[in-house]
Amino acid sequence: MRVAIATGEYHLGGETFINRHIEHLFGGNTVVVCGRFRGDNPYGKPYFVRRDGLSGRDIVLAPWWLLRNRVQHGTSRLPFGEAKDALVKFLRDERVDVILAEFGTQALALAPLANALDIPIFTYFRGTDASKAIRTERMRAAYRKMMPRLAGVFSVSRFLLENLDKHGISHPNSTVIPSGVDIRRFAPQAKVPLSFLAVGRFVEKKAPMTTLRAFAKATRDVPEARLDFIGDGPLMEPTRTLAEELGVAKKLRFHGAQPHHTVRDRLMSTQFFLQHSVTARDGNTEGLPTAIQEAMACGCITVSTRHAGIPEAIDEGETGFLVDEHDEAGFAEAIATAIAVPNPMEMSMRARKVAEERFDNHILLKILERHIQGTLTIPPGSYYISKTRKTA
Repeated sequence: MRVAIATGEYHLGGETFINRHIEHLFGGNTVVVCGRFRGDNPYGKPYFVRRDGLSGRDIVLAPWWLLRNRVQHGTSRLPFGEAKDALVKFLRDERVDVILAEFGTQALALAPLANALDIPIFTYFRGTDASKAIRTERMRAAYRKMMPRLAGVFSVSRFLLENLDKHGISHPNSTVIPSGVDIRRFAPQAKVPLSFLAVGRFVEKKAPMTTLRAFAKATRDVPEARLDFIGDGPLMEPTRTLAEELGVAKKLRFHGAQPHHTVRDRLMSTQFFLQHSVTARDGNTEGLPTAIQEAMACGCITVSTRHAGIPEAIDEGETGFLVDEHDEAGFAEAIATAIAVPNPMEMSMRARKVAEERFDNHILLKILERHIQGTLTIPPGSYYISKTRKTA
């Protein structure tokens, strides 16, 4: 089966879940349809760039097409004119059997075309596409029009599907399949006592300054504790400044953005993983953070928040600890509780076991393939009559 993976940008190193699909789905029998191309094609895949410039004719006709698509489909994202013809040729020349749109916003752009070509199309909701993206009624209406055009929907967490449901956006063939992690590459090593790690962009959704203040409070009488931050972003310098003001700068190391293998190496020997995820003011949420799945695979004891799909990963008191969003005092208390766990190695091994059972991306990839194949054996349209929602 030949699959077109539709994504916003190709190739983004941080989108390990999408890159894994491109490289391995159905034995790697894939092509890529992307909004933008970053000049890196490590898998040697045939690719098509949707936003690779408009012809003079398309520029002239653009206002008419954009208005028509907005009225008919609820979105102006659809390809049109000569660009649409080129995409049709690409899909036909590559003999594409099915399209997997990574992110619901990509499905908006391609679902009508896929239907016209009689190519089944699925989408995968991952976070912002089922949170921030649906704050406007215009986008919610576009999603509602899109759903009957899809063969099925995947999501990294039940939270995202429920968030869509609240706005009348649903599909009967919806399945929760986490992004997962390569548990063979992410595995526990000897843990450095009292080592802490936080990974992610220094942005509002990750609340790095809350993480820092809670760590400082919880380890005030634990001079050996060390916290490493990996990532960059607009809140990085303010967080550095805060560390100086709190007098804990010597306990911290700011590594900036690092390659994925560096994050893996650090996780393997880290004892505690911190991620104070919150809903940003623009409505943006996590789906189910890959970093938490990787931390669990490495046997880290995780301290995080009851946010989005995180409670679907962390069993409170068994593999980690959770607090409410923005509960800085509670987060500090949870860090202190984690430090005081009587048998941290036992909790570490439980986290690893859960990762093996729930987040092995090799198994999850096969589950994804089976759901796609199973759907395609059902007569066209019948999947939308079913009322069953499944969870992998």
